[in-house]
Amino acid sequence: MRETVTAAGSSFYWAMRFLPPEKRDAIFAVYAFAREVDDIADGNDPDEVKSAGLEAWRAEIEALYHGSPGHPITRVLASAIDAYHLEKKDFIALIDGMEMDGIGPIRAPSMGDLILYCDRVACAVGRLCVCIFGEPGPAGKAVADHLGLALQLTNILRDIEEDAAMGRLYLPRELLALASIEWADPAVVIGDPRLRETCRALAIRADEEFRQAEEAIARCSRKAMRPAIIMMMVYRKTLDRLLEEDWSYLPNGPRNGVSKLEKLWIAVRYGLF
Repeated sequence: MRETVTAAGSSFYWAMRFLPPEKRDAIFAVYAFAREVDDIADGNDPDEVKSAGLEAWRAEIEALYHGSPGHPITRVLASAIDAYHLEKKDFIALIDGMEMDGIGPIRAPSMGDLILYCDRVACAVGRLCVCIFGEPGPAGKAVADHLGLALQLTNILRDIEEDAAMGRLYLPRELLALASIEWADPAVVIGDPRLRETCRALAIRADEEFRQAEEAIARCSRKAMRPAIIMMMVYRKTLDRLLEEDWSYLPNGPRNGVSKLEKLWIAVRYGLF
């Protein structure tokens, strides 16, 4: 599982490196589970095969909570759910979110459906993580909900081009309509100069979620929430850079993202102090 997280090369790995070993192992197991179901959703199998794969994971989570996990990941999770009181509904929500992603695909959802999707694929993972961090109460769950939404919206704003290549368009139809953008073909949408207007509008919502997450973090143990703080700072820098570039790289241009060195510097700065 550690190899799964390391291979992803993500900010997640560096943020979680500062946890004690037992918590880090639990977090890596949650991440590995998320990768498993995400790989099903992103695969090239027919919809019925994806549905069967996701249904098998629902059955595995049920088995986990009945004390008989069969998969290597759920066998590691078995001790974590007892130690950190992880809720089954969050694992199931993540599977449901991946089903929204994989069977579709998602294309210009309503704002309500977009928020539901983000809650399932990001906030649910956050709710599992804050329990492992040691902040299972209302403040910790507020961090999970606001930061999870902020991170996922930032991902959406960052990956517009990559998502369009898979026929996906996560930008909400209400904001596209305000810019008079027709959303039937994602490949056409990313070349529309009016798209920047939509991106800026969604970035405002992401920035507000970051602000509320920061307020919630202030009500938590800073030491416990160090991984969340690192993630927040990396993704805020990502959002700031997107706003600076104003999505001028679309379509097909190079994007000036946050480098590995910058991520490492953020991890050290906020992980040690």
